[in-house]
Amino acid sequence: MQDLIGTGVALVTPFNAQGAIDHEALSRIVNHQVDNGVDYLVVLGTTGESVTLSKEEKQEVIKTIKKANDGRLPLVIGVGGNDTAVVVNELKTANLEGFVAVLSVSPAYNKPTQEGIFQHFKAVSEASPLPVILYNVPGRTGSNMAVETVVRLSQFDNVVAIKEAAGDLVQAMNMIQYTPKDFLVISGDDMIANAMTLAGGAGVISVIGQAMAQDFSDMIRYSLNGDVGESYELHYKIAASIDMIFEQGNPCGIKALLRHLGLCDDSVRLPLVKVDEDLSSRLKSFLDQYEN
Repeated sequence: MQDLIGTGVALVTPFNAQGAIDHEALSRIVNHQVDNGVDYLVVLGTTGESVTLSKEEKQEVIKTIKKANDGRLPLVIGVGGNDTAVVVNELKTANLEGFVAVLSVSPAYNKPTQEGIFQHFKAVSEASPLPVILYNVPGRTGSNMAVETVVRLSQFDNVVAIKEAAGDLVQAMNMIQYTPKDFLVISGDDMIANAMTLAGGAGVISVIGQAMAQDFSDMIRYSLNGDVGESYELHYKIAASIDMIFEQGNPCGIKALLRHLGLCDDSVRLPLVKVDEDLSSRLKSFLDQYEN
């Protein structure tokens, strides 16, 4: 899965002031990624506020992204949930044409045991017509995927990667060590993406990379090449913005930064709200210093 090595970006879904999808802004954001060195795009993930999009809106988002991308970058689609039967049915019935892989999050809220997580993804693997990227994000799901569970799941032919977003570098390194050599451990945590990649990871599915696309994707290329000094120079240049964009929730922070870049409005859907003026001002100050 060479398509999944490097920098993937979890795309936001821009809204206008009335709360409708802003398709022109979405196209601008896609072009920003393509023009600034990003390697692949993730559609309808958490950052895309997929849980507050209707089925019809999801199809509109997919159509706009495909049209704007025009085959230039590989596309990954998010298909997950906390009802295994619903996820399996979606994988069996959805039109997944044009996508190279499925990103599927560990069930949230139910808090399954490790065996429950394994059985869920076993069913996902059996139903998916595309390669599967596991997604471990305990901060959102309430349960962590243990290294042993990931190792078991990595034995399935079409389970090709994990987006590891526990924020635990030791756990990530154990996944890299104990899974097969062709299994990709992808960082889902922007702050440790460089360290994970240098430790043998396959890169990142990023949020901040959506705004700081050129430097963040260059950072990952340096780390994939083992260029430690160059990669950390860019990491420390970007680092402050990573803390800030997650300070008041995702994608609230990244949308504020994208607004300052002139790419989209910062509107989000309830129960999310825009970042406050203080954080917005600090993000603007960071950007002003960054660009000078």
